[in-house]
Amino acid sequence: MRASLRYLALGLAGALGVSGTVLGGSAAVAHDDRGHGGQDAPVTAELPKVPTMTGGGGAVSSVDPLASQVGIDVLERGGTAADAAVAAAATLGVTEPYSAGIGGGGFFVHHSAETGQIRTIDGRETAPATFTEDEFLGEDGEPLDFATVVSSGKSVGVPGTLATWETAAEEFGTMDLHDLLRPAERIAARGFVVDENFQEQTAQNAERFGMFPETAELFLPDGEAPEVGTVFRNPDLARTYHSIRHEGTGAFYEGATARAVVDASRAPTTAEGVEVLAGELTLADLASYEALLKEPTRTEYRGLDVYGMGLPSSGGITVAETLNLLEAYDERTGTGLAEVSDAQYLHRFSEASATAFADRNRWIGDVEGVPVEELTSQEFADERACLFDPGQAQERPVPFGEPDGEYAECGVPGARQPEPVGGVSTTHLNVADRWGNVVSYTLTIEQTGGSGITVPDHGFLLNNELTDFSFAPATEGVADPNLPGPGKRPRSSMSPTIVLKDGEPWMSVGTPGGATIITTVAQILTGHVDRDLALVDAVAAPRLSSRNGVERTDLGLSGSATGQELTELGHEFEDVRWIGNASAIRLLDGDRFEAAAETERGYGGSAMVVHPEP
Repeated sequence: MRASLRYLALGLAGALGVSGTVLGGSAAVAHDDRGHGGQDAPVTAELPKVPTMTGGGGAVSSVDPLASQVGIDVLERGGTAADAAVAAAATLGVTEPYSAGIGGGGFFVHHSAETGQIRTIDGRETAPATFTEDEFLGEDGEPLDFATVVSSGKSVGVPGTLATWETAAEEFGTMDLHDLLRPAERIAARGFVVDENFQEQTAQNAERFGMFPETAELFLPDGEAPEVGTVFRNPDLARTYHSIRHEGTGAFYEGATARAVVDASRAPTTAEGVEVLAGELTLADLASYEALLKEPTRTEYRGLDVYGMGLPSSGGITVAETLNLLEAYDERTGTGLAEVSDAQYLHRFSEASATAFADRNRWIGDVEGVPVEELTSQEFADERACLFDPGQAQERPVPFGEPDGEYAECGVPGARQPEPVGGVSTTHLNVADRWGNVVSYTLTIEQTGGSGITVPDHGFLLNNELTDFSFAPATEGVADPNLPGPGKRPRSSMSPTIVLKDGEPWMSVGTPGGATIITTVAQILTGHVDRDLALVDAVAAPRLSSRNGVERTDLGLSGSATGQELTELGHEFEDVRWIGNASAIRLLDGDRFEAAAETERGYGGSAMVVHPEP
């Protein structure tokens, strides 16, 4: 069955021009460069969504089958994991435009088979040079309305996605960006089949998209969300990709596209009677942008080395503290996480993540002096674990701790801070190639639909990432490292993660979901490692996201017998439809891979390998 799905995928992708000829062949290149494929036959069928696949040659897992297929084609033609990740991400910019694209940013984590090193690329958006700490305060000194700022130019940061792709291709790839963007350009021009997720997200944003005429014209043809099964084309985005391929990234950061981005953010075109806040981006802000190569975070968990994204992301740090707390709870109770009931497992998980979030919210931001080593140390977690009671949930919000390097049996707690506001969109992909290079990559435009502003004649939405800054200090008299500032990068929860076992790559995992990203990644890891869940089952399991405020659950967890036991322990839940849309890859013995994606969330994800096992 898996093999037949693979062959079906190849046939449909061939019709797209994605497989076989897109990355090679002079005739295909000449045709593609002539007119972006705009008059070619549209896509007439969907690639199948397969939640798990095992085999050789390399693997890709993402939320979208077209993106996964493009990545597989790159691997099949000898590209590295980084090459495949860039090509797949560019495709997500077409098929998942409300979650990602060149109007946003993200974090790229890479394992090199040659050196054994894990490096990261910080492609987070930056604030304009004019931003100050009180940027999101009104004339009365009170924070501006969050939703008002979201749908405005004021929320738009300098996009970092394209710079990330260029850096990844140059540092870790073997193919030119010119070739890696070609499949996405063709898909944008020829169209893709609208699925339930695309239709639903469009409909949910219809009112907001209607505020901006360019956005409405592109995504609401005839004034409504496109129907499932119809073909959606984005010729403007195809032309933008074409320009970048032939003129380089300078076209985006310094050329005509840069001017269009600045104009759209500073003076968004709005529908009659609609006024929105203006942005402050300048051409100098775009021209000075850099995607930064950085070292990852690291912690040890059950003998595994867990690597994640460092500042300005809080993801790697907070996942690490959560895992360290779980090991500390084992020591305090004398019972391992693998041995307790499902309710006790989730109780421990909830308490650990709430505690880690208390420390995250207090200490993490794009500033000097963040105590990363202490926050990710086992000694700090051991001190913080003194708050844990196996028979009772802690009062929320949990007070933050002091990661000062001087630890006692039980530290003096700090203030109790409220949970910050944030979005829940974003997308994630994982790639592993035949040589053992691995990529875990999370990219975003923040809210579903970002700022709602489409760059005229360019076909992509601008981010609203600057709403990830704290609008005001969380607690009076307590320093907030996440206040806005000139050129500053807002704190993120994105948690692309690579796990090594005995020095070799073992897993790549990540998810969208705003601040729930951190809890989802940690829960997948513990579900697979401690609770003996198959990888696809760990990805699909009902979620509990405890972020030091209201605890959220999905897929009926709160109403289950386990949920009732947790309620008796003092947990208070808010049930939501879906938390995240995760994906993962396991590297098995030899040249074998297990790819996994969601079975239900987002109407299912897409797991593929180059050579499926029957």
